[in-house]
Order: sequence, then structure tokens, then C-alpha cells
Amino acid sequence: MTGKKQAPKLEDVAREADVSTATVSRFVNNPAVVAKATADRIRAAIEKTGYIPNALAGDLASQRSRMVAVLIPHLENSLFSDMIERMVGELTSSGNNVMLGLTGTSQKRTDALVRVALARRVDAIVSTGPVDDDLARLVGRTRSLWIEVWDLPDNPVGIAIGFSHQDAGRDIARFLVSRGYRRPHLVTADSPRSQRRKQGFLDEWMELTSSVPTEAHVDVPTRFGHARRVFADLRHLEERPDVIICGSDHLAQGIIVEAQAAGLKVPDDLGVIGFGNNQIAGEMRPTITSIDVDGERIAREVMAAIKRHQEGQDFPVRAIDVGFRLIARESI
Repeated sequence: MTGKKQAPKLEDVAREADVSTATVSRFVNNPAVVAKATADRIRAAIEKTGYIPNALAGDLASQRSRMVAVLIPHLENSLFSDMIERMVGELTSSGNNVMLGLTGTSQKRTDALVRVALARRVDAIVSTGPVDDDLARLVGRTRSLWIEVWDLPDNPVGIAIGFSHQDAGRDIARFLVSRGYRRPHLVTADSPRSQRRKQGFLDEWMELTSSVPTEAHVDVPTRFGHARRVFADLRHLEERPDVIICGSDHLAQGIIVEAQAAGLKVPDDLGVIGFGNNQIAGEMRPTITSIDVDGERIAREVMAAIKRHQEGQDFPVRAIDVGFRLIARESI
């Protein structure tokens, strides 16, 4: 009976590449610091020997895990999918490992996933949701950096990279007034961000007009399927709205389909506005007016923050406002 084959070691790679073990170690931890010709030899030696770097050993020496946890509520109809895809790609290509966790809407599940991430000694936790006081204290006692995206809380636990949802609501109100709409119907999801956009809209709308918007509420996440109930409930209103403000582009798409099925023309009989500027917004017919958030910039800012943290640098600011823009299309 033959013994178990021994796994290739760092020394085997160094011998094959004709370099020191220290040079191989530097290449494994950060390929950019090694001269290209040397890096090519080491890379070829790793391929030939089948060596797999011991990430744990490097972590213990540097006190950095090069692991990042990314927490999002859901994948289905997610407003964050494009941003998360870019972020994960950039993190992976820069030598970080990514843990993706789905929190749903449960604080208990969020707490559990954060504790799992902290137990893995992650360098950073990127979250699309807020953190409660208990979790904030827990994170604050660790080396991990908390990064909240898509929002700008007054006092971030770590750093925040996002935009003002209340300002987005105000911009929507000003835009609709400028287009001559007078009977808006708000479809609001049961989430803090949606509520802030709603409040921003109402504050601005009431300043600019004398009409009172009507409302409907949907569960999180907002999706195409909610549109049928929302549209059916319009018949109970005293007067049909002339524009519907949706919390996502998927919901806006559903509203347009329902309106067309009922014989209404969008936007002649009914205007529709979405949120998030997902791919469907520009491909739907009519194309959907939406609020665009620069997910690519958020991803870049997250990468820069993690790099600063891993290098032990301080943060000059704790909140980064990436802004937003309203893209007017055919549905308004």
C-alpha cells in the first residue's frame, strides 16, 4: 500500500523557479511587487508543481485575511445586482476572497451572518442594509471594517458609500410637477429607504402643489408580480392617478404591462417612473424613466476603502456621497 502523496510546498516552487522562498511568498501575497520576468517564472512553477498557497499562514503573519463578506437581502429582482457583480469581480481580481450572504429581511439572520463573517476574521463587511446598535458594538470591537452601501446614515458604524434617498424623492416630485402631472400614486415598499424616498417626495410635492398623493404598499422586494394587485386596486380610488411612482424598475415594468392590457397608453393616459435604472428600464417598450445610481462608482469606492483598511490607513471622511440622476425616458 502506497503512502499518501505529499502536497507541493513553497520550497518546491522556489526550487523550480530558481528564486528564494521569500520571493515566492511576496509573489503569492502581492504579485505586483515582483518583477515581471520573475513573476512569470514563479507562476509557471506554481502551475507545474500544483502548489496551492496556504492562505491561512499568510493571514496569521499579516493579521489580514484578504477575505471580504458581502451581505445583500436577496438576489431576485435585486436593485444591487449590477453593483455587486462588479464589486465581486474587482475584489476577486485584486486577490481578495468573497463571502456572499443573503440576509433576507430578518435582523436575526443578518446578525448570524455577520457573526459568521467576523469569526472568519474578514477584513471588511460590505452591507446593503443598516446595522442595529448591538451589532454596531460587536463590529466596533473587531478589526473588520463595516461598509454600508446605497445609503448615507448620519453616524456610520464604519464608512458609508451611497446617496440621499430623501433627496431622490424630492427630485422625482420636482420632475413630475415640471411635466404637468397632478395626481401621483406612490407605490412604497416596506423598507426604511423606500420610506425616506416617499417622505422626500411628499415634502416636496406638498410644497409645490395643493393635491394629496394616493398610496399603495408592497412587500420587499418589489417585483413584477406586485403590479397586478396594485393596478387592480386603482379602481377603488375616487380619481385615477395620472402617474405611478414605483420603488423598482421591475415593478414599473409590471405596471406598464397591466396598463397596456387595460387599454391605457403609457405615457398618454398614465405615466410610470421606476427606480434603480436596471437593464430592463432601457429595454422595455416604452422605455422606463428611472433614478440611476452609479453602481460602478460605489464598487470603486468600496475597493478603495478596503485597500486603505488593509494597508492600515486612516479615513479622511466616513461618508461618501455618490449622488444619483434622474433619467427621463418614454414612460413619462
